[in-house]
Amino acid sequence: MDETPEEGLQEVAAELNELATGLVRHLLSDRQGMSLTTAAALGRLEREGPIRLTALAAAEGIAQPSMTALVQRLEGQGLASRSTDPADGRVCLVATTDAGRDLLAERHRAQRARVAALLATLPEQDVQALSEAMHTALPIVRRMLRGASAS
Repeated sequence: MDETPEEGLQEVAAELNELATGLVRHLLSDRQGMSLTTAAALGRLEREGPIRLTALAAAEGIAQPSMTALVQRLEGQGLASRSTDPADGRVCLVATTDAGRDLLAERHRAQRARVAALLATLPEQDVQALSEAMHTALPIVRRMLRGASAS
């Protein structure tokens, strides 16, 4: 029996979900003492530069009081800083510090090393197949995610 287009979409969705969940679980098994929410907020600060606390909370999908507490913890650890917006003195901007950028860079290096160690257990032809699949899939997934964030 042939599958319907909807069934095909559901199968691809399930496979993408399994891939993402499996990798995230593996990478988060050694979080280096940082929650996913903290890492995501710090990563956004690194990518987007100084940002309003309210915008950061909205972008990360958490309540402003929770983001305020998170930013206070990041400040206490020396990973983020707050400053007044030069254009509007009533507004607080949050940015990552050099220490925050260094921590994120180290986390990214450690994550790449963990995945590379997994890849090293595979036969070369499997690594090549994954490489080719990633070169095809990654631009498509990025385009799909950009479309989702625009809506």
